[in-house]
Amino acid sequence: MCTVQDPGKNVTYFEGVSPILPVADLKESIRYYTRVLGFKLNWETPIFASVGRGRTNLMLAEGDQGHPGTWVWVGVGDAETLFQEYCAKKARIRHPPTNYPWAYEMQVLDPDGNVLRFASEPKAKEPIGPWLDMDGALWEHADGKWVRAAVGRATV
Repeated sequence: MCTVQDPGKNVTYFEGVSPILPVADLKESIRYYTRVLGFKLNWETPIFASVGRGRTNLMLAEGDQGHPGTWVWVGVGDAETLFQEYCAKKARIRHPPTNYPWAYEMQVLDPDGNVLRFASEPKAKEPIGPWLDMDGALWEHADGKWVRAAVGRATV
């Protein structure tokens, strides 16, 4: 039960967000995040770990906490440069960098099917590209609306 009468007197700050991603094999996931995606291992326990790159931190939980296929959005300086790095390291690219009204963004899969959306500022002079949804369907932006593409499912 809460006993605080005046929350204005008890102000705190937020440090940041560290999403918790479920993984089947912690060691395999740490290898992928560090060797392929360029994260560093912050710390590790037998079933839980923290990896980070820049100001981004992700928690990896083996067999607990969350649902496979979780999506996480990560802001980066240049999504195209990161795409080139990840292609060279054979990262699992789900959708290449694409321009949207909100960002220039790509989707990368981890070994457990979690989707990392790495994004930088949108490219003002480029057209808006197709969106790949969680089911693998493409959506096109036409007349200010998103409509499912007629071609069906994308191959991922």
